[in-house]
Formats: sequence, C-alpha cells, structure tokens
Amino acid sequence: MKEPEKETRKPREKVTLLFMYMNLVFTVCLIASNILETKQMVFGPLHLTGGLLIFPISYIVNDVVCEVWGYRRTSIVIWTGFITNFAFMAVACLADAIPGAPYWDNEVGFHAIFGLTPRIALASFVSFLAGSFVNAYVMSRMKIADKGRRFPLRAIVSTIFGEGADSLLFFPLAFYGVLPNAELPLMMLSQLVLKTVYEVIVLPVTIRVVAWAKAHEGEDVYDNGISYGILDIFKKNG
Repeated sequence: MKEPEKETRKPREKVTLLFMYMNLVFTVCLIASNILETKQMVFGPLHLTGGLLIFPISYIVNDVVCEVWGYRRTSIVIWTGFITNFAFMAVACLADAIPGAPYWDNEVGFHAIFGLTPRIALASFVSFLAGSFVNAYVMSRMKIADKGRRFPLRAIVSTIFGEGADSLLFFPLAFYGVLPNAELPLMMLSQLVLKTVYEVIVLPVTIRVVAWAKAHEGEDVYDNGISYGILDIFKKNG
C-alpha cells in the first residue's frame, strides 16, 4: 500500500536572543511613552511631552532591526509592540473605570494619568503604526538604493519621515480640543526637531550597535523583491 505523501513545509525562521531583546526594548519604550505622553512640558519656546524622554529609542531600535534583519522582521517587532501596548492600555482603562477602595485616596492622581489613556492610546495606535512602518520602509528602500552604504544618512532621513508621520497624526488626535489649537503646530514641530536631534546625538552608539549586531548575528538583510504590505506577516504563506 502506498504511503500518503508527507506535507512539505517551509523551515521556520529562527528567532535569536538578540532579536528578542530588541523586541523587548521596543515594546517597553512604546508602553512607557504612552504613559509619559500625558505630561506636557515647556522649556522656553519648546512645547514637549514626557514621551520625548523615551519614545525616540523605539525608532532607534526600528532602525537597528531593519538594517540588520530587514523589513519583514521589523514588521514583527512593530506588530508585537502594537498588540502588547493595546493589551496594556485596555487593562489600564479597566483599572481606571473600577471604583477605588474607600481607604484609597489617590483616585484623582490615578485618573489624571489614565483618564486620558483611551484617547491617547487611540492616537498612539494610529500614529505609531504609520510612523513605524514609514520609518522601516524608508530605511529598507534607501539601503537597497545605497547598496548598504551611508547608514547614518538612512537613520536620520528615515527618522524624519517616520517621526514626521507620527507627530502629524498623534498630536491632533490626542490633544485637539484639550490644548489650544495654536499650540499644536508648535508642539508637533518641537517634537519632530527634538526627536531627530535625539537620533543624531546617539547616532555613534547606534552605528556601533548595528555593526556589532551584524557581526554577532551573521545577518545583513537586503529587502530585494519583497512585499511591503503591513499585514503580510499575518498571511499563512507570507
């Protein structure tokens, strides 16, 4: 009797410990930045939010992952960050909605942070996906065009495009009607400039991390001929 043919399956892609650490840092930065965004700060003419302290790190990780492992792996990191952030914000919203114990006197303070969470989370979800995928796309396409040269330029240009898309979406969605309308453009511009400056300042470190990661992983992916659909990683054979 003839044995049934066995199904041929593609070999699974390996996920290394370093890639997992990058994913972890990215996710932590995203969740922390959404909480810190509830604080607005002014330094002279600059209008800022607390998220500026940590959110740019997520774009640096985005650059490193895209440069070393390619756009597809970067998509995995972005969607992991999105899903975990959504789960955290859902739990935070639930905790804020549940009445506190009679002896607990920090209801006002807790609500001041998490009371805005649903709106800020929605704005963050939309702007994060747009900005992160724009950043990764620009990095990927420029790497192919430059044949792997000029990583510093790619890192800066991709950040400008990614952070620009993020800021243009986040601030109107999160703060329209909460802050004076005249303040929003200045806040968006301040965030874009400062986040780009942040990227430039830490660029020497980023360059070394990329070089070390490439040597450690034995990876230097070029995204020739790939699809840039943001939902491709959810396809069974994608």
